[in-house]
Amino acid sequence: MLRLYPEVNQAGHPQNVTHIRQMPGHLIRRLQQVSVAVFSDRMSAAGIDLTSVQFAALVQINEKPGIDQTTLARAIAYDKVTIGGVVDRLCQKGFVQREPSQIDRRARVLRLTDKGQQVLTEARPIVEALQSNILSRLDGEEQEQLFALLTKATGVEV
Repeated sequence: MLRLYPEVNQAGHPQNVTHIRQMPGHLIRRLQQVSVAVFSDRMSAAGIDLTSVQFAALVQINEKPGIDQTTLARAIAYDKVTIGGVVDRLCQKGFVQREPSQIDRRARVLRLTDKGQQVLTEARPIVEALQSNILSRLDGEEQEQLFALLTKATGVEV
């Protein structure tokens, strides 16, 4: 069994310390780095100026036109303070328009522009194709198992 927390001897010194490469958090962070690198490489090769977080935001805005920024942040599991910068960049690129909500004047709602819809249409098949590349060291069954375990561990509903 994987030991996540070291035991301490009588002098209070750790013993049997788990190597960092055996820590789930380290491996999850490393897999995130692989995922971001593959995504960035494929978008760059296609000439699309888009990050993985921006892609997630475009997908969500496309699915729910008129979504507010706070709801968007929650939907893509992103910090609600930082989402403003993501939306700012999407607006600067001409992919998203932001306007005051008709229901709550304090809220700002988001919609894809025609340019945003076009870039999402171009990016979606690339993103779908690169998913298997992220886990290319695993066979098909292992990829399915990891996906099921990640879904369970994160509490994400599919």
